[in-house]
Amino acid sequence: MSDIRFDEKVVIITGAGNGLGRAYALEFAKRGARVVVNDLGGSGSGEGASSSAAAKVVAEIQAFGGDAVANCDSVEDGEKIVQTAIDNYDGVDIVINNAGILRDSSFAKMQDKDWELIYKVHVDGACKVTKAAWPYMLKQGFGRIIFTTSAAGIYGNFGQANYSSAKSALIGLGRTLAIEGGRKNILSNVIAPIAGSRLTETIWPEEILKATSPDFIVPLVVKLCAQESSENGSVIEAGAGWFSKVRYQRTQGLALGTDSPITAEQIAQQWHKVCDFTDADVAESIVDTFNAVSKYVGIDLLNAKK
Repeated sequence: MSDIRFDEKVVIITGAGNGLGRAYALEFAKRGARVVVNDLGGSGSGEGASSSAAAKVVAEIQAFGGDAVANCDSVEDGEKIVQTAIDNYDGVDIVINNAGILRDSSFAKMQDKDWELIYKVHVDGACKVTKAAWPYMLKQGFGRIIFTTSAAGIYGNFGQANYSSAKSALIGLGRTLAIEGGRKNILSNVIAPIAGSRLTETIWPEEILKATSPDFIVPLVVKLCAQESSENGSVIEAGAGWFSKVRYQRTQGLALGTDSPITAEQIAQQWHKVCDFTDADVAESIVDTFNAVSKYVGIDLLNAKK
């Protein structure tokens, strides 16, 4: 198999001043990409700003002959980040939404500002950067977009109501854009990385940080962003050299029909049927939901017309 190259491709990477974002930037530049290194330069909780983080990564790239420019705007100003790509490289081909912060707290103690800022960075930021890049991708008939969720976003996690719900929102966004952009060769995928970073270095020992190095995540994103890649709308967990696609399943369920009223007691008596995953179906799209209703209840929602 030939090497995956990104010659002449323009890649925007948010939160690229440290950790996983920096690792992306270095690798894509080594593979020929022209990289917009975005980083506000704030703390892990979203406070402050500095141009030094992005500038340092750009200097690293230029030192080995790569091509990169720095951008220090907040992802909340996504159009400014994309404009940096247009001004310097006259296009944008790949967007890697990586920027993120943490403001962990139990739900009972969580303040409104902690909820709102997490959403502004993770959800609004990813949306605004991608939305600004979208017209260019549509016009050229090519685009690769990565959204970053987490295990907390897939499964939930104590003390992270704000973070996990925001990360769940990115799954919905990524999968929807995969549907809308797929026909135009704009492919969107969602990754859930287990990677050591400045957000985890204070809680994980050195051996765990080494095993969960960002270097073990980067190859997955390179593969997903390749021009030859056809993967679209997927959620992939990855970490420590392990890569796994996540999918939804539904039970065959309890079908009581619509011919007569249904009581809560009827459902309670047969609750085991609702929860029994024996012979479960794979659920990949909203069409699968409509098909399930048709299969088990006999109502054809797909072809219903007034």
